[in-house]
Amino acid sequence: MSASPNNRNGGSSGGGTFTPLLLGVLVMISAVAVVQVKQHSRNLTTRLDGQRQERERLQLEWAQLQLEQATLAQHGRVDELARSQFGMVDPLDYQIVSEAPAAGAPTVMGKPQ
Repeated sequence: MSASPNNRNGGSSGGGTFTPLLLGVLVMISAVAVVQVKQHSRNLTTRLDGQRQERERLQLEWAQLQLEQATLAQHGRVDELARSQFGMVDPLDYQIVSEAPAAGAPTVMGKPQ
């Protein structure tokens, strides 16, 4: 009635190979998961680098557009365009232009005396 050396772990002699086999499978699954996580990390890093380059390109374009806007909005250029394209001139005298309520045509009043 004594237990034999082969039966100490609860019965069959094949039970001792199950644990190492299970551990081997778990190690392989873990290794595959590590490879997938590393690949995903590399993909995200590549996307991040691309996004940074795009941000730098857009910042440069924004700076160029601001410079162009400042150039186009210079007082001398606007004054020249107003005179040439729209026929605007400096007023010779103080004038008030108002719209007559009945006729609908504007009236010009001269300098108050």
